[in-house]
Amino acid sequence: MTQFPPLKAILWAPTIALSWLWGLGFFYAIHVTLTHGWLAFVAFASANVTGLFLFGWILGSPDRDAAAIFRQVQSAYGGIFLLCQLGAVALTIFGFAAYLWQPLFGGDAAIMLALLVLMGCAIGHALPLARLKLLHVAFLVVGVAAGGIALAGLPAAANLPAVPLAAFDPTFFGLVLPTLVGFLLGPWMDVQQWQRVLEIRREGGSVRLAYGAGSLLFLALLGLNALLAGAAGLLTIPSVDGVAQVQPAVALALAGSGAGAATLAYLVWSVVAAATTIDSFYVATRWHLAALTERSLSPLLAFVPAGLVSSPLWLVACAAAVAGLALQANLSQLILMLPFATLLVGGAACLVCEVLGARRRYDPVLCYLIGLAAMLVFLIGHVAPIPAFVAGAPLIALIGAFPMIGHLLFGAPPAAATGLVPAMAVPARVELVPRDETLPTPANTASLSHGFDGQTFVMKLMPTYDDTNSVGNVYFANYVRWVGKARELFFNICMPNFDLKSTSYYVLTKSFNHDFRREASEFDPVTVRIRIARHNRKFVTLSHEIHSESQGLLGRGEQSLMFVDTEHHRPLDIPRDIVSGFLPYWPKESPHLADTPDLASLASAQQPGT
Repeated sequence: MTQFPPLKAILWAPTIALSWLWGLGFFYAIHVTLTHGWLAFVAFASANVTGLFLFGWILGSPDRDAAAIFRQVQSAYGGIFLLCQLGAVALTIFGFAAYLWQPLFGGDAAIMLALLVLMGCAIGHALPLARLKLLHVAFLVVGVAAGGIALAGLPAAANLPAVPLAAFDPTFFGLVLPTLVGFLLGPWMDVQQWQRVLEIRREGGSVRLAYGAGSLLFLALLGLNALLAGAAGLLTIPSVDGVAQVQPAVALALAGSGAGAATLAYLVWSVVAAATTIDSFYVATRWHLAALTERSLSPLLAFVPAGLVSSPLWLVACAAAVAGLALQANLSQLILMLPFATLLVGGAACLVCEVLGARRRYDPVLCYLIGLAAMLVFLIGHVAPIPAFVAGAPLIALIGAFPMIGHLLFGAPPAAATGLVPAMAVPARVELVPRDETLPTPANTASLSHGFDGQTFVMKLMPTYDDTNSVGNVYFANYVRWVGKARELFFNICMPNFDLKSTSYYVLTKSFNHDFRREASEFDPVTVRIRIARHNRKFVTLSHEIHSESQGLLGRGEQSLMFVDTEHHRPLDIPRDIVSGFLPYWPKESPHLADTPDLASLASAQQPGT
């Protein structure tokens, strides 16, 4: 039976909500409710839900190709994606041990944690995301039912004060800005959510509808835990950083109460929340690492199996180690949440700006250095305590993204009006567009033979018997020949008036490399893609990829071009016509793009090198 599109989208709501819950949302909802009151919970939940909804709403726009966007940003922001997953799993393991198992049962939680993590990883390894979402529907039913049983069976909170409507203090106000920044940027760092958006699009569902329903369901799950907190009452345990930890209040209320059914139900609800975080992490991280490994040109892959490199298990081990150290040190949950409001903020803000249309000016080292400084400021304010330091820390972390924020607000390219980066645009009508002497935005002109698709030149061809060797595969030298042909067609479109007889410079190939991955055969359609990867004053590097319809990536590589004068063959700076002809296709970080109005003066100032 064919599913209706709305139902297809709404079926994603449980896995969206559960995968975003983590140990953070599950236990911190309890802490906020009991520490600062019901209005504080509303503020916490609103920021969290709004961030999740906006992520789906923006990427769900029909004017955005989410798959193309993710391909564009996946490698550059890969470190942020992995650190976010490490934090998600570490927070979940830490919360389960510190705020559930130890208050309920005492002693070492290592064996139970190992079983929980192994179960989550096994589910993630066995099921693709399309099937995992259906399992999460069943998990949601079980988890919510168990949470309801726990709520009904909680013993009365005798001699404990009722949860106030609001108990705002300087600590609460100091945490408002970090909470807002962390939750608004959080989904953009989470590769689990990116994978869900792409899979929803692939199925033909509505991303906006799925994330709207998922956000409401997520709010309901947070509300369930807030109600559990209200029924349990204000019970705390100390931490080494001086914060009274209220997260284990429900477990403390159940411990020794004799309410066996309620205790078991709360344990089931906690296991469901933790397991759905871990299995979602496993599926998404393996998907992300496999794509990065597939595109990598690292020589280490000749010695280390690609499956080992792309396995999420090493990240699980790191997360378990972080959680174990935090448990040993008796840290509060806030310390593990800290990177999401400081260390990762600059990079995440750059990512959002790039999706919205800003040119990439992301410097990961600078963003991490500023983020570490912001972490120290936060810690000083947290321990002292100085709420103003806590509030200012995320603003410091945003400094690394100021160039892109400024470009987005005050200097966005024309495509930014629709929220698109040229290289991420949805392909327009397929045709070749004649070049103009003005400097147009790159057009999507990929045709059945050749043309531009955003900033990438595409050539399509059909291998025949003439291209194959004695065993029927395409002869290895033909791949190089195809790249050369695509490069010449690329040049011809960008510089249609170039005349070898009258030119004052030659374009020479300084180096060429190609990494062979798979082989094509006759009548297997092949696509060659070339783009400008980077450049300096004298050299331009072109990167290329060759794909086939049946085999996928056949190989990739790079070539370096240099320029010499025609008389003495002396090296030159990049000539003016090259700069102007190729301007729409320079990398986003190119100074030629950043200073387009001064192109004439830039080119006229160039002098031949020595």
